[in-house]
Amino acid sequence: METNATNTTAEAAQLTNALERRLDLAVAIADLDREIDQRLKRLGKTMKMPGFRPGKVPANIVRQQYGDQARHEALNEALERAFGETAKAQQLRVAGYPNIEPKKSDSTTHIEFSAVFEVYPEIRLGELNDVEIERPVLEVGAAEMESTLAVLRKQRVRYEPVDRAAAKGDRATIDFLGKKDGVPFQGGQANDYPFVLGEGAMLADFENAVIGLKAGEEKTFEMTFPADYSAKDLAGQAVSFAITVKEVREAILPEVDAEFAKTLGVEDGDVVKMHAEIETNLKREVKKRLQDKVKDQVMDALLKANPIDVPNALVDMEIQRLMQAARQDMEQRGGVKMKDFPMQREWFVDQAKRRVSLGLILSEIVKVKELHAKADQIKSIVEEAAQSYEHPEEVIRWYYAQPQRLSEIEGVAIENNVVAWALSSARVVDKAVAFDELMGQKS
Repeated sequence: METNATNTTAEAAQLTNALERRLDLAVAIADLDREIDQRLKRLGKTMKMPGFRPGKVPANIVRQQYGDQARHEALNEALERAFGETAKAQQLRVAGYPNIEPKKSDSTTHIEFSAVFEVYPEIRLGELNDVEIERPVLEVGAAEMESTLAVLRKQRVRYEPVDRAAAKGDRATIDFLGKKDGVPFQGGQANDYPFVLGEGAMLADFENAVIGLKAGEEKTFEMTFPADYSAKDLAGQAVSFAITVKEVREAILPEVDAEFAKTLGVEDGDVVKMHAEIETNLKREVKKRLQDKVKDQVMDALLKANPIDVPNALVDMEIQRLMQAARQDMEQRGGVKMKDFPMQREWFVDQAKRRVSLGLILSEIVKVKELHAKADQIKSIVEEAAQSYEHPEEVIRWYYAQPQRLSEIEGVAIENNVVAWALSSARVVDKAVAFDELMGQKS
């Protein structure tokens, strides 16, 4: 069937935003009727109905049963073809799906429609010559190894009872009752509550009141909640607490010996081997975190150098993807009860806009600068990632067993190429970064 399509707004008029366009479409009634008849004839050849042999149902009954369905399908197909042909003729890169609505018309030969849609933005890549990008640098040495060992030891700490006053670093178990204006308040009471002094589990004034007390001792004290406290009804309010210390335990860190090495997966307890493995893993992790920080710097620079309008349709689709991913993550963490958690679209708008913008900009850079991933790059990334597993060769085989599994790795390789290109184009300033800051550890 040949469908007539016209565009009465040849200049693709701008509507509510810079990327929105409108096309006027027209479907010839005669062509539509022919297509409907052909569909009904095809249906009639296979239609079964009591009292008639298969394929012998009268045409008027076929039309009565399936006429609306045939018309709906034929019209949708005609509109889809008309829109596609017109958009292609005008070289419009359509983003998302058009919203097609019927128009009032006096025509006796055509049914007219209006299609509103968005197009991809035209991207003219900005220069990075005058852009400064900070590149964080850090060499793993003895201090970083010592800090990492301290963390690993702390993760395996045990607490033993002591008959002395509680001090910072001890784990105290207490009963407490809080009152505001002489009345207990919600969340201000607990029995046999354990926490480590100095780790920030409780407010500083509360912890300071516990420090210096021995098991069996009691104390009542006044304190004021911070003005920005999360519980609004208590923010900035003066309260009193009565506490009883039930137990004080001091932290016993494991010695760096064969037993400690075994807890880290070194089966023979070889401490030298343990240090070598820790150093290898630490250098790998530091390298990854430095690369991630550089990539964030580059992405920020690219967004600043290439301001673009983004199609709302693409942002909406990205918001849906982010919401679905967040819901799945919450379900995995909190169980089935979290599947109906009421998410707000607004939580994801900024992240979705950033992701869509970067996706469009990176796509243009890769095309213009020919930064596509190469096979050897993909192989190198897979092999490096596999080294953190006990049997890296199995991980490598798993990736290459199904080519589609490499798509994510290909994306990483492309991002690496873009980062390398950006660093070669911009002014790069190396900046030392503190180990604790890089690793997200508390000082």
